[in-house]
Order: sequence, then structure tokens, then C-alpha cells
Amino acid sequence: MRARRLSWAAATAAGLLGLLTFSLGPSASAHPGSQSRPKPTVVLVHGAFADASGWNGVVQRLLHDGYEVVAPANPLRGLPQDATYIAGVLKNIKGPVVLVGHSYGGAVITQAAAGDPDVKALVYIAAFMPDRGEVLGQLAARSRDSQLQPTLRPAPFTNADGSTGIELTIDPAQFHGVFAADLPKSQTRIMAVEQRPISASAFEDAPTAAAWRTIPSWALVAKQDKAIGADLERFEARRAHSHTVQVNGSHVVMISHPEVVTHLVETAAKATAS
Repeated sequence: MRARRLSWAAATAAGLLGLLTFSLGPSASAHPGSQSRPKPTVVLVHGAFADASGWNGVVQRLLHDGYEVVAPANPLRGLPQDATYIAGVLKNIKGPVVLVGHSYGGAVITQAAAGDPDVKALVYIAAFMPDRGEVLGQLAARSRDSQLQPTLRPAPFTNADGSTGIELTIDPAQFHGVFAADLPKSQTRIMAVEQRPISASAFEDAPTAAAWRTIPSWALVAKQDKAIGADLERFEARRAHSHTVQVNGSHVVMISHPEVVTHLVETAAKATAS
């Protein structure tokens, strides 16, 4: 009887071992360290007059493809404060990061990523890409395609310490044509109402570092962009030696063409995987 029990136990153990080997597969059991490396976290930084919901279509696709995604709220209170905030967001993320900026968010990531070894790629979506010491307003003035400046409406605001500043929004009547001409007017009417103001001081600020000088970059030029201007986006991409694609879209190309933006982000992620 004892011999039968031992024989049954041995057979059961062998069967379990065979099942485990089958479940793992030959490559996993023979090469336990051969699994694919984890994907980077994608951090999406929005720009002026907007919030993180503009990334919805991109976020949905990235999550579907297995990426961790973070889309923080950009404070829009000036480049030093905004870049410091985003740099803090990056410090709370473990592992490699692909950092993406739209519009003014491009200026923010340019400074926020400087000196961060975990940021493996920068992706600029219809974005500002200032150089170190380059005042954002002066860079914006280079564009002949931009029609943004005359549409801006200034308004005063008060800080907690009692000091005052000026913040800018886009005239709702001109929001569709300048900011999002390839979206339905019914949609842009709501976006105009919900737009987030940016401190005018942001256009007087200059980054203290330009991360695109040391980190590989990708750029999307929106050929119908009347906010930053497609001509400025092309100039910036050439200067930074960015891997560049052009799309027949408005300034909010991540909303009108989320599949193209997602593909560019994933291309950067794969190209810089270590």
C-alpha cells in the first residue's frame, strides 16, 4: 500500500510539473529573463487655453496598447512654476518616461525634462520648442502663419499674496477659426467656454535649459495651425533635428487626429527602448 501511495504521489508531481512547463512554454522556462522589457510611462502635458481632456483620444489608444499614462494638469501660471511642477510629477514616476507636450506644454517639457535621466524621448505636438534663454513671446513672433495674438483677451487676476497679474484667453467668437478649425463648431463652442487662462508672464519667460539638445525628440507639425503657426513648428523641428511628421490638421491635432499622435508617441517609445 505504501508503495502505491508513493507511486501515486510521484505521478501527480510529474503531472503538475508537466502542466507548469506547458503553461510557461519552452521559451519562458528555458529563458526566464527573456520577457519583453516594460513599456515606458507616457506623460502628456497640455498647453494654454486647454486641459488634460484634450488628450482623451490619445490616452484611450495608449491604454489599449498597454502603456501607463499620466496626464497632469499644467498650472499655466508661468514657465518657471509650470516646469517645476511637471518636473515634480516626473520624479514620482518609476522607470523610463516618454514626455509629450502640446502647444505651450512643449515649452514646459523643454525645461522640465532637463537633467532627468529617466526621460528617454520628447514628443512635441504642434508645440513650442524654445532654446535655452529664448523668450517665448519672441519665439512666437517669428511665425507668419499664426493668427493668435489679435484674438487674445487680457484680464487681471490677484495672487494669494496680493500681487496682481494678467491672464489671457482667446476671444470665444474666434476660438474655432484660430484654435480648432477642423473640429465641429458645436464642440469648439464648449471648448471656448471651458478654456483655461494662461498667465501672460509665460510669454515673457525663457527656459533655463533646453532638454531637446540632449534627449531625442519627435515633432508633429500641424499644417493648418493658426495658433503657433506651422512655419514656426517646422523651424523648431529642423533646429532640434527632431524626427518630424506633418499632418493636415489644426492646432488641436491630438483631438482631430488622435491616431496619428498616438502612433508618433509609440514610435518614440519603441525607438528609445533600452
